[in-house]
Formats: sequence, C-alpha cells, structure tokens
Amino acid sequence: MKLPAYAGALVATALITPLTVVSATSAAQAAAPAAGVRALPSVNMEALVKAAQIDPRRPDDTLTPGAKAGVLLVEQALRDRRLLDKKWVDGYFGTTTVTAYAKFQKSLGYTGLDANGMPGKTSLAKLGAGRFTVTRVITPGSRVTVEGGFVLNTRTRSMLAEAERLLGRDLVLEQGSYNPGGDPTSAGTHDGGGVVDISVKGMSAATRESAARALRRVGFAAWVRSPRQGDWPWHIHAAAISDTDLSAQAQHQTGDYYLGLNGLAGRGPDDGPKVPIRTWEEYQRR
Repeated sequence: MKLPAYAGALVATALITPLTVVSATSAAQAAAPAAGVRALPSVNMEALVKAAQIDPRRPDDTLTPGAKAGVLLVEQALRDRRLLDKKWVDGYFGTTTVTAYAKFQKSLGYTGLDANGMPGKTSLAKLGAGRFTVTRVITPGSRVTVEGGFVLNTRTRSMLAEAERLLGRDLVLEQGSYNPGGDPTSAGTHDGGGVVDISVKGMSAATRESAARALRRVGFAAWVRSPRQGDWPWHIHAAAISDTDLSAQAQHQTGDYYLGLNGLAGRGPDDGPKVPIRTWEEYQRR
C-alpha cells in the first residue's frame, strides 16, 4: 500500500530524530572529559630570564616586574625535586634559585653553558612537564662563523645586522662569542654566547656614542670602553640581553645594565647613552 505524502514525512522524521539525539548525546559525552581537564598555568620565559639576570645583582629583594608568577612556578618545581628549600620559594630568582636551576640542568646530563643556571627552552619545558607550559620562548639559535673568523649565534648575528642598519654603517668585530680564555682582560664574559667586542678604529667620539646607542636599541647592554677603565684599547663591549647562552659573568653584566650600572667589576654608574632598555624580542615587537 502506498502511504500518503504526509504519512511518509512523519515516518522519515521518526527515523531521523533518534539518530540526531544519539549523535548529540555522543558529542556531549566526548566533550565531558575535556571540560574537566584543568588548564596548566604558563611561564613567560622572557620575564623569567630577565629575573634570572637581574635578581642576583639586586642589593635588595625587589621582584622583577612581571616575573613573580613564573618564578614561583619554577621554584615550586625545583622544590618538589628537592633542589630548592621551600624558604626560597618566593618569586625572587636570586643566586640560590640560579644554583638550584643549574643543579636541575646537570641532573639532565647538561654541562658547561647548558648548565649555567639560566633557564633554557629545553630544560624549562622538561621542568614544567605536567605542571606548566612555556610562552614567549627565547632561543639563541645555532652557532655560525662570521667575517674575521668569529663565532656568534644566529640571534646575536641578527641583532648586529639590525644595529648596523640603524647606524648606517658596518661594525667590525674584534672578539666574538664562545671564546673561553681568548682574552684574559674579558674576565670570562666572552666564554658563552651573546657577547662581542667591536672596533672603534676611525670613529669619532660622537660616532662611538651613536654605535653604542644603536646596539642598545636592539637589545644589547653596550658600553664604550676606554683605556682608562682597564688594560684594553678603545672598543665597544656589547652583551645580548637574555641570551640563554650567556656566561655567568655576562649574565651579571646584563643584570647590572638593568640596574643602571656600567658592567665593570667596580659596578660604577652607567656611562652609556640613555635609551629604553629592551630585549631583542621586545625590539621586534615594538
């Protein structure tokens, strides 16, 4: 028997509706576990690395702006690994936390610059597994050899290229990075990455100042050094802020730069051009 048209429509609706209900129910059941999963907090690596450079050089316990939450998460993870006493879980990335982080890096099998106490991309991700995620990641990049046979990392090379563009002239290196023991007067600052010495031969005092200013603008802690300050000729010394391959000595210099000091052992007042302090990553986002 042939059904009337309206009856056929009712049958079709009856067949379709249960399927729709089942599909909606299945989707809701599938979504339920996901809704119950707690989102992990995040650590801003840029802020964390700033604190690791600045806090150990502070004369007090002032916290680095924007870093407290991330530092606390890292310190809690170090505490739970029995690498940091709970009394030091305070949001302040001082020398005790730097030492604890270096111990964690060594527990991963890292040595040398990879165990310098400065949070690196890989070690930070491993420390945060299941605890926190990492945002605003910093990487120094691979090592490259540039004109003159000097070794840099790609982050430093990019920073120098941009400083040259701003200055409108090439910069000639006298010493590169990753040069342990290469120059005793450098006091270990060139042992790691991110640090260069630049020739000022043929530059006027004004041009030297302009070069230091351009370097600072792109994220270097840069100073014009004179023979009056040490056993060296005139040159510009520049350390790339927040380079995670910085030697301990260079970390101290960048921390001092933030605190308005000249990066020398005597910790005198900064004598360089006054520009807003920013990292390479911040410069790129300006």
